[in-house]
Amino acid sequence: MTIKLQPKVLTGTHFKNGNWAIVEGAIASGIAEFFAYPISPASEIVEYVTYRLPAVGGKAAFIVEDEIASINMCIGASWAGSKVMTATSGPGFSLKQEGLGLAYMTETPLVCVNIQRGGPSTGLPTFSAQGDYMQVQFGSHGDYPAIALTPWSVQECFDLTITAFNISEQVRSPVILLLDGDVGRMMEQIEIPKKEDLVIINRKRPPPGTDKNSFKQFDITGQDDLVPPMAHFGEGYHIFGTGLTHKDSGVPLLDEDLHSELIHRLYKKVEINNHLYPKPEEYYLEDAEVIVIATGISARSALQAVLDAREEGLKAGLLRLITVWPFPKEQIEELAQRAELVVAEMSMGQLIWPVERYARKPCLLVSRIGGTPPSPAMILEGLKKARKK
Repeated sequence: MTIKLQPKVLTGTHFKNGNWAIVEGAIASGIAEFFAYPISPASEIVEYVTYRLPAVGGKAAFIVEDEIASINMCIGASWAGSKVMTATSGPGFSLKQEGLGLAYMTETPLVCVNIQRGGPSTGLPTFSAQGDYMQVQFGSHGDYPAIALTPWSVQECFDLTITAFNISEQVRSPVILLLDGDVGRMMEQIEIPKKEDLVIINRKRPPPGTDKNSFKQFDITGQDDLVPPMAHFGEGYHIFGTGLTHKDSGVPLLDEDLHSELIHRLYKKVEINNHLYPKPEEYYLEDAEVIVIATGISARSALQAVLDAREEGLKAGLLRLITVWPFPKEQIEELAQRAELVVAEMSMGQLIWPVERYARKPCLLVSRIGGTPPSPAMILEGLKKARKK
């Protein structure tokens, strides 16, 4: 019996939620495999992708035994040549940290979606939160440079999923799609473009004619972006993948100078590819005397607060972070020199930490936890307090 496959790109106008849009963005990006364990509020992603991916000819879409298995399966699938994604929420993201550390060290392209919910521990399973910002950068042990994107709309859930895959493939690194439960579950109109209008980028491969016996998996000779071409297991290359400090051949060598050189390169490659990462979105910053910094659902609330402040004669603005790691430190430094800063977030203050570090001055925190974002009225009050300093 012939099975009729569904189209990979569902071009047109839809009214769907953010979790649905993430799946469609991943499929449009060309994922072949998906591994995850169900957990709210990310369960819709797991459920939908296990239906949708096989229907477009994907290789594997498995609900596996736990989050530890899922992230390691993703690493293996990526090294075998697949674009791959996993999705989870707080407790599951915690379980993935060791595997993510391995992925950073082995320069493994993959996308990990984290739909944030209240914590710690099992916390508030079906509620929203923004309490995993610091975990993204510091959740695994050791030093590594994280890349994380934060959508604030259903449309961006689709668009930034594609961007996350493109970055992951170009930089040879995990990319975290980090959003709060409200953005993942809310319903909005979304426009999916035609397949030929999408920009899809695949990882750098060994040049044609490469000697498979002498190929070095982490050799950056001639690579201005410091990203080595990636060969896959099963193609006949003599390659190694290890979490140990390794030479450009991949062979382990426990040496202080080599370790320093390797870690510095991992940081440098993320830094010099900064042009790939979405820049913050600016609202009314030209004459702003007080600026609120926010992401995700809190940024939507903050924008209304800025509009309300303007109506009352307060020159307020909004800086909406889209890429939270690497952190936009230069822009924060510049804004802090000419305006007071307010940070609005659904946590006890995780986002304000890097803001204050680069602002080099105290900033005002508008914090709300428990599942509901800070209201425009709360943020407006914060803007007024900051302006009176």
